[in-house]
Order: sequence, then structure tokens, then C-alpha cells
Amino acid sequence: MKCNASKGSEGNGQKSLNCDDECARLERNRRLALALNIDPEAHKDDHVPYSAETLRMFRENVKWAQVQEREFRVFAKDEAEKRLRFKPMPSHQRAFLHSLAEDFGFDSESMDPEPHRHVAIFKTPRFVMAPMKTLAECVRIRLNAEAVTTKLVEEQRRLRSNNEVYNGFILTHPRFGLTIEELRSDLSVQLESTPGLAFDISFLPSEEIVLKAKPATASTNIQASSIEAAVKAMKPAIANTISTKNLATACQLCSSDSSLNVLRRELDSSENRDGWSRVAAKAAAPRSIPRHLGVGEKSSYTVLGSKLKDAKRKKEEAEKTKKEELCLVDDWEEEVRKEAEEIGVGDGLVGEQRNGV
Repeated sequence: MKCNASKGSEGNGQKSLNCDDECARLERNRRLALALNIDPEAHKDDHVPYSAETLRMFRENVKWAQVQEREFRVFAKDEAEKRLRFKPMPSHQRAFLHSLAEDFGFDSESMDPEPHRHVAIFKTPRFVMAPMKTLAECVRIRLNAEAVTTKLVEEQRRLRSNNEVYNGFILTHPRFGLTIEELRSDLSVQLESTPGLAFDISFLPSEEIVLKAKPATASTNIQASSIEAAVKAMKPAIANTISTKNLATACQLCSSDSSLNVLRRELDSSENRDGWSRVAAKAAAPRSIPRHLGVGEKSSYTVLGSKLKDAKRKKEEAEKTKKEELCLVDDWEEEVRKEAEEIGVGDGLVGEQRNGV
């Protein structure tokens, strides 16, 4: 039975709702998306309708930018408004308004000279509607995407580095002024211990030194696994020489490409990643027996409380001495009379000496 149907009326089956402004806007957007071959569903997930420059400036001043975004959305919603003028502001804030206007589909223009220069935005035929997502939402989406991408890149790098075979050594914190010729001369015995293998020595921008193994001649064919086995066997002797002659702080196995990019280090291996290995790798702190102080010998440790107390006592004594020096006599007239008598007596003695008395 149709709703409200009766003998005299067919009910609401033939009636339809009138299309209001919101209905017309949605239909207009649907037709435009269909004409431009845009999938609306693709813009509901992680799509960011703002440029990277807009998001960057938004993150620099979030509260102020949110106020401006709210003004944009109110202006976009009001179909009667065709122009919006902002108050004068600095150039970096005007740049944000221009960038945001471009993302909304508005035209923007800066007017008047400084210090009254301001931005005015205009609705144009290319404006359809305000972006569905706010700037804050898009910043959050972009940060999440960057975190996921960084994690994937790091995981891929780790997996790739673990698959790379060692083909040389890397020296960290080399001795100041160390040259390639000096290093090759000091390590000549170790580097020439494997027939058919030669080493290229290069400095990296990080001030590390890479010793990369390679076939001694172009006709020599050595497998990567054989090179790895050779450098592993050579490492103890090379590390001992480097430590004895103080050539560098540490020597590690490494894997590098033709551009000297270090793809893998010995400490990056999975067997060295657990916490106990890192603790065990460090030498235990040497134990020291407490030494008893001799008679009259002072401890090397300073007690902070005693030091402050001595400083306070010295300060009080200095203030007391200063007050005594500046203290005025109670009877100044009597003091003046005594000084006058002393001066008079002194003059008399001088006169008697002059008369030969």
C-alpha cells in the first residue's frame, strides 16, 4: 500500500522533493567530476588537496593559519560574496594567503604599498567548492605517510645491507694528518698477504677511510663471497696494526659500492643488534681499591657545604672591618679638639728643635 494512498489520492508515490541550493551544489560537483574524470572516492582517504608549500607555512603558525582558513571557508560557502579583503600583514603571511587561495581555486592579488599592503581574493569560474579536508587534517595525514615511508625505507635499507657481502674495511676517527701513502706503507704487509687482491684507499666526506678490496688485475676473477672471506681473515692483523701504530680509533668490516657509498657496516649486522652484545662489547670499568688518607692529608673531594660556609664567614669579616673603618665617633667636637691639641703640641716641639732647645 502506498503511503497516504486513498480512493481519491494516489499518495506520495508520484511526488518528488524540490532541489535546494545544497542539492544543486552536489549535482554540479557530480557533473564536474564526471566531466573531468575525477573519482570522488579517491579524495576521501589520504588525498591531500593542498600544496606542500601551503602545509609548510601552515605548520609554522598553526593558530593564525587556522583563523585565515576559517575566513576562506566562510567566504567559499557564501554564494553572494565575490570578493574578500584581508587586513594589512607582513609578506610571509601574505604568501600563505596566496598559496591557500590557489588551493581553493580563488584568484588573489596584493594591493597598496607598504605598510598598507594587503591581500584580496576573488571567486572565479574555476572555483567549485572548498576542500573537504582541513589543513590540520592534511598535515596529520602527511606526517603519518612520512612516518610510514621512513619506516619502510629503513626496513628496506636494513634488509638490503644484511644481504650485502663485506668487501673492505672502514677506519673511523683516523689520526690527524694521516695520508693515504702513510697508511698504505704501514699496512703493506697485511694488504699484500692475499694473492690476487688489491685495495683502493679513499677518504670519505665523514673523515672516515675506506679500504675497498678489488681484483689485482682486470683478468683476475674473484667471487664476492671469496672477497668477503679474505677480508674477514685479514681483519685481526689489520686491526692490530692500526691499534699498535695509532692509525685510527677503530677498524670495521664494510660493504661499499663503486661510488664509495657505505651500504653495510660490521656493527649494523643483526648479530650485533641485541642489547647484551652492546654491553658486553664495552670493557668493564677497572676496579680500584680505596686508599686511606695519611695523617694530615686532605681528601681530594671538596665538601660543598664547608666551602660555602668559609666563603660566608670571610664575607662577614670583610664587612665588619669595613664598618669599623667607616664608623663615626660619638662626640665629634671632642675628637676635633684632641686633633687640634696634637697638632699644637707637634708645632711646639718643632719650634723648640729649631731654637736649639
